[in-house]
Amino acid sequence: MTLVRRTSWNIPNLLGFANRSFKSLRIPGESFDSSCSSSITHGIHVFHCPDAVGIVAKLSDCIASRGGNILGADVFVPEKKHVFYSRSEFIFDPVKWSRLQMDEDFSKLGKIFNAMRSVVRVPSQDLKYKIAVFASKQDHCLVDLLHQWQDGRLPVDITCVISNHDRAPNTHVIRFLERHGIPYHYLSTKEDKREEQMLELVQNTDFLVLARYMQVLSGNFLKSYGKDIINIHHGLLPSFKGGHPSKQAYDAGVKLIGATSHFVTEELDEGPIIEQMVERVSHRDNLLSFVQKSENLEKQCLAKAIKSYCELRVLPFEKNKTVVF
Repeated sequence: MTLVRRTSWNIPNLLGFANRSFKSLRIPGESFDSSCSSSITHGIHVFHCPDAVGIVAKLSDCIASRGGNILGADVFVPEKKHVFYSRSEFIFDPVKWSRLQMDEDFSKLGKIFNAMRSVVRVPSQDLKYKIAVFASKQDHCLVDLLHQWQDGRLPVDITCVISNHDRAPNTHVIRFLERHGIPYHYLSTKEDKREEQMLELVQNTDFLVLARYMQVLSGNFLKSYGKDIINIHHGLLPSFKGGHPSKQAYDAGVKLIGATSHFVTEELDEGPIIEQMVERVSHRDNLLSFVQKSENLEKQCLAKAIKSYCELRVLPFEKNKTVVF
């Protein structure tokens, strides 16, 4: 069964929708019953290109022509933007459709439609994303990521942890990292030298994660690294800036708190948003429960953003937005 969800701001009258088809096709005589074949593999493809008639049909035919079967697809065509986004999940037999051939097939589609982005991923065959995690003194986001990684809930390999805070050898974090062979780098030098060292440490990573890293990365660092960086911060900005924002918000009697995960840009905390979460607080909360709720939101929000990114659910939209399938 194929599930298609096409999202548009103009729901009643979708421009060109009647001319599109998204069919889940199978080669006659072949079955995708997982009980019959242990080789059936899961794949993901995302597509971003100028809008045109026939894109969905071509994507479907590309997968079906190799014996693949679409499990689900999301399509988004924003009103009056002349741009097309899609994310498809499918199953296939790697014996009949090699990874190299798959890349070639989707690359041809990208050229036909002048795609800005055409990315395919086969989680069971492709290497996990390599990341470095940056952290400061607060441990809650870092510890949560390490435990989720240990439990196999985050599809990443952590190459190292970098911090501007020197942790003692007997701390929980250091013991965990040593046990799993993950290097910990404490960098306390001046900014220009520190960033030079950081670039050397992260040169083989696919993206970076700032797990409550309380230092600003310079424009030079962002340009030199050249890949995505995911950040997390509490949802108390911009009203409560500076030191002890949770206490500021608590003293002000706010009723709603949150967390925001976004891409890092040169504009501080203003990069494209990936994920946001909120929770209510009340007069019944003391400062401790207030802070705990805020930290829990940050942990959940950051982990979900990383997972969405690794599952190819996040695509750039306009100058400062994202499409998140």
